[in-house]
Parts: sequence; structure tokens; C-alpha cells
Amino acid sequence: MIEYHPYDARIDGMTNINQCNIVRIEEGLQDADTFRFAFITDTQRWYDETEDVVAAINQRTDIDFVIHGGDLTDFGATKEFLWQRDILNGLKVPYVCLIGNHDCLGTGEEVFKKVFGNPNFSFTAGDVHFVCLNTNALEYDYSEPVPNFYFMHHELDSFPIKAKRSLFAMHTKPGDEQFNNNVSDVFQYTLHSFPTPLCCIYGHGHKLAADNLFGDGLMYYQCSNIKDRIYMVFTINKEGYEYETVSF
Repeated sequence: MIEYHPYDARIDGMTNINQCNIVRIEEGLQDADTFRFAFITDTQRWYDETEDVVAAINQRTDIDFVIHGGDLTDFGATKEFLWQRDILNGLKVPYVCLIGNHDCLGTGEEVFKKVFGNPNFSFTAGDVHFVCLNTNALEYDYSEPVPNFYFMHHELDSFPIKAKRSLFAMHTKPGDEQFNNNVSDVFQYTLHSFPTPLCCIYGHGHKLAADNLFGDGLMYYQCSNIKDRIYMVFTINKEGYEYETVSF
């Protein structure tokens, strides 16, 4: 038997998961007036709890898809990504994953790209365009733009015709030590450039939080880590959105 290095980026099994599941989400919800998604985050090292939240979500019949807010891994090791992927593949509904700061360690970004896809991506459910962003600037030492305004401006320029509203997902929020706070105000201004921004969701802080960070009405919602056995559910309808926290 050959034991590979923990950061060996050889991948067995499913790859490009986000894009595969985005197709399912968009096809299933293209004409939806109301839909509901679960938000989980920071499952690093807590594999039993991750299995339990998958089982809990699978028991429901009202969840259309799941967003994972990042930090699937603790050390960015290849096996960690694959273990988490295999657990999340047990979901009966499609899911997408953001990249967290721990996922950038070692060869983590390379593995994340192979298994899940680009750290910046988007999709549309109903009339809501979801913009999912890599905001882990500290892990990149300013070697590339994080957050990537080129990507954000491209999303603005190519905003889907049938989409009327926007929702933003990220791992770390403005003001966090991971975020490039030199551009916080520009980042927030850019979010408000999108059609009818609903809210922002994020992880990283390992606790529940709901804040009007900039005092401009755009709320930021943080979900706790999975160790706390909590996930969030967002319901989107014509009037706006509602959210709740769920213990399992």
C-alpha cells in the first residue's frame, strides 16, 4: 500500500460538485415564487455532527437546497475534503460549498477547486441571484484580489434577465481579521449596486449573529459552527425573506 502525503491533491470520486448541483437548483426552481434553503457552515473536524445535520435535513420535505458556508476542513488536507464531500453527498437535495480560510491551507485551494469548483460562483433560484464569494483575504497575502471585484462587476454586467433580487454568501464578513478591510466600504457599495439585495450570510465566527453592519439596512447573518448542532433555514417569497435557526 502507498500512503500519500496529506496535501497530495489526487482526487478520487466526484468532482465539480458545485456546478453539477447548480444545474439541479436552477432547473428545479426556475419558476418558483417561494423556496427554502438551509445554511450550514464550519463543519471542520465535526464529522459526526455533519452526518447528523445531513440526516436532519433529509427528514424534512421543505428544503430545496443547502449552502455550506466554508471551512469544510481543519487543515486543508485532501482527505478532509473527501470525507466531508462524501458525507454531504448523502443529502437528498443539491448543495453548494463556499471556501473557508481553513480550506486554503496547504494545497487546500487546489483541492477545493477540483472537488467543488471556483471559489467565486453564482446561481439563480426563482428570481433571486445568489453571489457566492471568497472573502478570505488574509490567506492570500494580497497576492490576488480577495474579494474579487472583477468577478462581482462581471456578475453585475451579466445579471440574469429573469432575476430581480440578490443574496450574498461568504465565509467571512467585513470587519473580520480575514477580510480585506481596506475595501470594506467599496465592497458594501458594490453589494448595493445589485438589484434589490436581500441579505448576506456567512460563517467563520462559530456563533449565531444578526447585524446591520453598515447601518444601511442590509443584514448580515452568521450561522454557528456545526458543533453547536445548529443550522439556519431561509424562506424566500415574493414579499422578501424569513429565517429561523434550527437545533438538531
